[in-house]
Amino acid sequence: MKDFKEKLSLVPTKPGSYQMKNKDGVIIYVGKAKNLKNRLKSYFTGTVTGKTRLLVEDIDDFEYIVTSSELESLILEITLIKKYDPKYNILLKDDKSYPYIELTNEEYPTLKIVRNVKRKKNKNHLYGPYPNASAARKTVNMINRIYPLRKCDKLKKEVCLYYHINECLGYCAKKIDPLEIENMKKEIIAFLKGDSSIISKKIETEMYKASENLNYERAHELKLMLEDIDTTLKKQKIDLNKNYNFDLVNYYYDKNYLSIEIFFIRDGLLFGRHNEIIQTVADEQEEVIEYLIKFYDKSIIPKELYIPEELDADLIANYFNIKVIKPVRGKLKSLVNLARENAKEQIDLQEETLKKDDALRMDALKELANLLHLDKVSRMESFDNSHLFGTFYVGGMVVFENFLPLKDEYRKYKISTDVKDDLSAMKEVLYRRYYKVLMENLIKPDLIVMDGGELQVSVAKEIVTSLGLNIPIIGLAKDKNHRTNYIVNDKGERVLVSKDSNLFLFLTRIQEEVHRYAISYHRNIKSKGALASVLDLVPGIGTVRRKELLKKFGSLKKMKEATVDELAEVVSLDVANNLFNYLKDL
Repeated sequence: MKDFKEKLSLVPTKPGSYQMKNKDGVIIYVGKAKNLKNRLKSYFTGTVTGKTRLLVEDIDDFEYIVTSSELESLILEITLIKKYDPKYNILLKDDKSYPYIELTNEEYPTLKIVRNVKRKKNKNHLYGPYPNASAARKTVNMINRIYPLRKCDKLKKEVCLYYHINECLGYCAKKIDPLEIENMKKEIIAFLKGDSSIISKKIETEMYKASENLNYERAHELKLMLEDIDTTLKKQKIDLNKNYNFDLVNYYYDKNYLSIEIFFIRDGLLFGRHNEIIQTVADEQEEVIEYLIKFYDKSIIPKELYIPEELDADLIANYFNIKVIKPVRGKLKSLVNLARENAKEQIDLQEETLKKDDALRMDALKELANLLHLDKVSRMESFDNSHLFGTFYVGGMVVFENFLPLKDEYRKYKISTDVKDDLSAMKEVLYRRYYKVLMENLIKPDLIVMDGGELQVSVAKEIVTSLGLNIPIIGLAKDKNHRTNYIVNDKGERVLVSKDSNLFLFLTRIQEEVHRYAISYHRNIKSKGALASVLDLVPGIGTVRRKELLKKFGSLKKMKEATVDELAEVVSLDVANNLFNYLKDL
């Protein structure tokens, strides 16, 4: 650990944001403080453990920016985190947003599940969030079976199967009374807000009718629907006596672990809950605020947020521009306490497992560093290719930090048309990746992990060396049964690792993950259909350009007949050449 005593003596006691850097000058952590001097001193004095110890060991320098208020320091902190994505700042385990149910505001409405709710201009027709995605799907399917809403994305010229099974009113061919649609919408909205009486009565009527017609299978299905509705509402029921709509957050901190619990209250019902346990680096209250900012970056920000007494309500309210309340008594205070109890319960359930897993990972990292004669191994990047019968190559890169996946940093690569073998494909991917690392001063990995033996390691070393980089490389070689057999270093030497060791287990997890990622990328492309598959595999063609090409040419046959100049009317000349060459080889 470096001695920062002299530099710390010059730090002011004002609010601001600070940035920790590693030996390569890369920002690895961004924080904020009311008092910069006290906060920065806390990292380098006394005993630090867990994730904080790893951070401190990685710090080679620090900088700070003084601000005029704590709110300014928070805004600056979040801006810098978004810009640099430092590895020690909070990373949400699951960065996917929760699904919502949308009843579209159209002449002929549809009911569907949506995720990217931040892009929606009108959020009044969204209901959720649903932490349980299967519950959301089940709800949409049930309502769509009971109510004959429009089922197709675009109106067709004639009625389809849904009309004939009474699950659509035939909007494409029939004249529908707007009042009938409005009544359907009111009943569906009431249900989505927690009033199940109308839908339950409809299901009950249908159930008895099916039973009278000796359709016992349908009657049983409807009976299960009723039971599902009853069970769900019982779980959601809380005694607030008002149709409150707010989110509520509380947390529990214990020995570097922070458990954050969020309740979603909609129309007086506990609509859902979210929990996540993270390892902390800074003060736990500041970590909670940073977590909330990242969480609501992908979810709808509530109009009201209830928080425990120790969190800074003014800071949160000013940042989100919402009403923030600290209940001090009554049912709402009890609900805040309940959220804390739930947060504590999650830590109690998982803490021993988390500690054990952390210890195993740290031991494996030390063993790996010793075997490779390195000072430290933390960040690893791994690569694999996938192809279709020796053509249409794609590449995948996965990133692991301390043997934990950083899914936000995974990358997919479309590979140029003239590549016809695995090694050439790998050369292209590695060159593109580390040329970008060099040009954009991105974080360099401590280790490159190749899916393969001596040949793959040699190729990786050739590319990395040609760019003037010095990054250690290992390969995970497989035997004839496709099982990882041994490890080879960048000198071509086999490194002995017991197949029963935790290190071997963690390395094979990386290998399996990069293989899965590359294969799934190819499968996703192929699943879109033959024409879409070809277009998606051409470098330079994304969703927008694919749609423009399909709009202009309409079919693969016409696209193949087009000249480069004709293709270049839609895309750039370079991309048109790529596409022309792809189509020529089909």
